[in-house]
Amino acid sequence: MASMAAAAVGVLLPFPFYYALWTRPQRWVDLCGRGADPCRRMAQVSHAIKALQLLALASVASFSWPPPLYCPVLLAVGQYLNFKVYQLLGESGTYYGVRFGKKIPWMTEFPFGYIKDPQYVGSMLSLVALLCWVPFQYVLLWCLGYVFMMWLEQNEDPATRAKPLS
Repeated sequence: MASMAAAAVGVLLPFPFYYALWTRPQRWVDLCGRGADPCRRMAQVSHAIKALQLLALASVASFSWPPPLYCPVLLAVGQYLNFKVYQLLGESGTYYGVRFGKKIPWMTEFPFGYIKDPQYVGSMLSLVALLCWVPFQYVLLWCLGYVFMMWLEQNEDPATRAKPLS
């Protein structure tokens, strides 16, 4: 029972971090300090948290081979969307650059303009692909975290953006 609770906490781990950075970007910029790129720092912390999330999922997974055909297909589509978003936006666009006072160009190239929140959709498709190994409640919990962030980010207020430290 304790490992199940730990897995649930592990799955939800990044969302308070993302919430804090989205809602109080100036604090993050100030914490990073002069000369530091807040997007790069966010990426570093996010990658560490993502590793903990994946370990949390692995702790409750039951692996069997081969997976059903839908698993690699959903995983491939989901990861393609994530790759494409990162390719178009780069690190600064992916890791809240606009919130940290950076000028990020508006994208209309696929998948933008075709799929709302393509990175979150890609991540959720990738998680659904793991249902062949991971219990539903953990995938659902993680996806709900993404849905919450999509809701939070849908109305970005330019007045609340951070001022870059020079």
